[in-house]
Amino acid sequence: MNNLKDLNFLPAPRSVRRDEDLCILPARTSIVLHASEAGVIFPIAQRLQHALSDQAAVTAEIRASGAGLASDEFGIQLVLDPQQEGHEQGYQLQVTSKAITLTARTPVGLFYAVCTLIQLLQQRGRALPCLAILDWPDVAARGVMLDISRDKVPTMETLFQLIDLLASWKINQFQLYTEHTFAYRAHQEVWGKSSPMTGEEILELDAYCRERFVELVPNQNTFGHMHRWLIHPTYAPLAETSGNFPVPWGTMEGPFSLAPVQPGSLALVEDLLKELLPHFSSRMVNIGCDETFDVGQGQSQEACQERGLGQVYLEYVLKVRDIAQRQGRITQFWSDILNDYPELFKELPRDMIALEWGYEDSHPFAERSERLAAAGMSFYVCPGTSSWNTLAGRVDNALANLRNAAEAAQTYGAIGYLNTDWGDNGHWQPLPISYPGYAAGAAYSWCLASNSESDIPALTGRYAFQDEQGEMGQLVARLGNLYQLFERISNSTPHFWAMRRSLAELKDNPLFPIQTFIQADEQLLEIERELVSIRLQSSDAALIVQEYELVCRLMHHASLRVQLAHDPTNADLLESARKDVQSLLGDFRQVWLARNREGGLADSIAPLEKMLTEEYR
Repeated sequence: MNNLKDLNFLPAPRSVRRDEDLCILPARTSIVLHASEAGVIFPIAQRLQHALSDQAAVTAEIRASGAGLASDEFGIQLVLDPQQEGHEQGYQLQVTSKAITLTARTPVGLFYAVCTLIQLLQQRGRALPCLAILDWPDVAARGVMLDISRDKVPTMETLFQLIDLLASWKINQFQLYTEHTFAYRAHQEVWGKSSPMTGEEILELDAYCRERFVELVPNQNTFGHMHRWLIHPTYAPLAETSGNFPVPWGTMEGPFSLAPVQPGSLALVEDLLKELLPHFSSRMVNIGCDETFDVGQGQSQEACQERGLGQVYLEYVLKVRDIAQRQGRITQFWSDILNDYPELFKELPRDMIALEWGYEDSHPFAERSERLAAAGMSFYVCPGTSSWNTLAGRVDNALANLRNAAEAAQTYGAIGYLNTDWGDNGHWQPLPISYPGYAAGAAYSWCLASNSESDIPALTGRYAFQDEQGEMGQLVARLGNLYQLFERISNSTPHFWAMRRSLAELKDNPLFPIQTFIQADEQLLEIERELVSIRLQSSDAALIVQEYELVCRLMHHASLRVQLAHDPTNADLLESARKDVQSLLGDFRQVWLARNREGGLADSIAPLEKMLTEEYR
């Protein structure tokens, strides 16, 4: 049973039993380790030791013991019992007036028990309610994938902070979506200006993740989304096509995908994976292979006509899988293309993992998951944070999408849940815009029954922003739901596209109603007034406020552009737009560089610079 009352955890445990007693922590206590090899759980005890000092002003000595506490001694016991029944990641946490006991059959279970106890300390300090928690996850693999190929490559400090945050919410997989942002030794012309991740940095990040029971899964697209490679003459012969090709939302200009009939395509992939994979301890690799809409439009046209597009696609993916298998890796791949050829799922080896993705609240996760389960496939559900192409996010859409995915995962037996955070079109959203989505994904994938009604904005405020007054989470949700004033645009918002489309395209376009933008401006002003008075306790509090201030300013400028599109000869509006974007350029750079490397900034900021040189002259 759950009896949380005034307690709020992220994620909420599966079962909580409360009583009326209190546990008053002494100023000095012991953390006693019960394990055949105490050193294995010593780092977990240190994490708790630091939290006791920071959150409750309690000094705790760590010691190992084969015996229990003395009858008159208060202490905190970490018990590693491999013989205990239950889930590998499960744990028990018991708080009484005489002792606190955390028990698990594996170190990761103890780590999660400590994460829960730390959240209890954050809420109550030294006066803890007596309770008993029994907890384990719905989904074994609970991950986050961060796009580092659409211009933003985070600094190592940013990645470390993010891993710490996600691990504290019991996330146990992490991926960096990569097209061209790993520093391959023989391919500098591709990544030279992008400030890529180096091999040494991946090794360091992998070790950092392992210490927090997070699996860093390598991710390298190997089929579609290879335009950053194929635009260079060295790789151009490998392109499926360099011309325009149809996509579900219109047309795209190539090059985009590797030609599956070109032997050089697989030679390149093998070269990349041979260099990349040894930097990771994970035995999995995400090979991508999504959205290959140009296949059959160029070099592979004849093969696709002879054998069928689905078969040509499948043959190529299986060859990439073989490359990964020879290096001891299990392959993950995006399943969107094969959804059009469901009969081909049965031809896939059973060790491959299909990644079923979709980002709208109505995405048919249940239907697609049922099909994959019926075909005998291992699969992940892959919803998203709904932050990309938005500026401020789409909070309610994200929550519904993430919950929908968790329901399908539980019903049809998904082995994983991968919460995706993309950076399409310049990665304009600051990292904290994704925090509500991260929080929701962590909650719903851990235990849907106890988290489906959780107040995600409030939990985000408390555990991401360290807002003790509970104001920031609600403010962020209000900002992230302004998109609801407008007609829905799939996977994006009108404010974002008002910053990316020309003034001519905005005029008289029903997706950009001027009165609705003015209405949104009024609500933005209220949010900005409240933002300056909020006092956050997180280490990056000042930066978070700057990031949200920038988001509000970008949204105001979007409104200004819509007004200017309807009144292009208005000199005052034009001058206001010019001055505003000049100021935005400096703030955009400053906020970008606070969490990210410089590579990619020039490409991302180019649309703002274009406004000055072409529209606001």
